[in-house]
Amino acid sequence: MSKAAQNLLEGAATFLIGLVLWRFTGGVDVPVVTLTKVGIVMMIVGGVLSVNGLRHAARGRT
Repeated sequence: MSKAAQNLLEGAATFLIGLVLWRFTGGVDVPVVTLTKVGIVMMIVGGVLSVNGLRHAARGRT
């Protein structure tokens, strides 16, 4: 698997997990962090990974 495809796949998975956390964990109480905020951060990281994978694919890097 090329680096571009790996980044794109990891980014999409991270984004989707973050979306689920952000959308469905509003009522869950965790002592240290808020799961909705963790979901937002994961969506941002997933988006950055996906864009990086698309950039690598557009440039033809492996």
